[in-house]
Amino acid sequence: MTLPDDHPLKQALQMHFALPEEDWSLLASIWTRTTARRKEIMTRAGDVERYLYFVEEGVQRVFYTDDQAREATIVFTYAPSFGGVLDSLLMQQPSRYFYETLTPSVFLRTPFAEMQRLMDGRPAVSAMVRQSLNVTLSGVLERLVELQCFSSEDKFKRLLQRSPHILQLVPHKYLANYLGMDATNFSKFMNRVRI
Repeated sequence: MTLPDDHPLKQALQMHFALPEEDWSLLASIWTRTTARRKEIMTRAGDVERYLYFVEEGVQRVFYTDDQAREATIVFTYAPSFGGVLDSLLMQQPSRYFYETLTPSVFLRTPFAEMQRLMDGRPAVSAMVRQSLNVTLSGVLERLVELQCFSSEDKFKRLLQRSPHILQLVPHKYLANYLGMDATNFSKFMNRVRI
């Protein structure tokens, strides 16, 4: 499949790194489109992530389940963003997390081997992936600070500052879980905090 120059994938990549046209053409050619139903597990804990996803439609989450079946939502993905369990993908080790669709979803996906081949042969693609990982790591560190230092109300406010549209995309029970709070408290903040 070849992607047009105005595809959201190119726009998402160019936010952080401008690829030369030849590299973009090669990168654009390694993707295939796939769909998934609502509540479909794309990657299971214990499996190695095989694909890098680019979300065209729908909402997904990465979550962890402990030995008592408690869930912790780690991150949400939705258009236009990348998805999958990135640490499992990049290290090619079994995932500790699940990647699940919350709504019917449409993705572009590319096998890890294809991405690795491009990174090995095209320095600009490798630099782009490295830059994207830097941005991702920065976001993870910011999220860790929020989780450890912010009150529940401050976490709620910060989420709305960063992603105000998320209230319309993601069911509130998952947002509450993501913020580490009870769904009842989340509802109280929805009624009390000005959006």
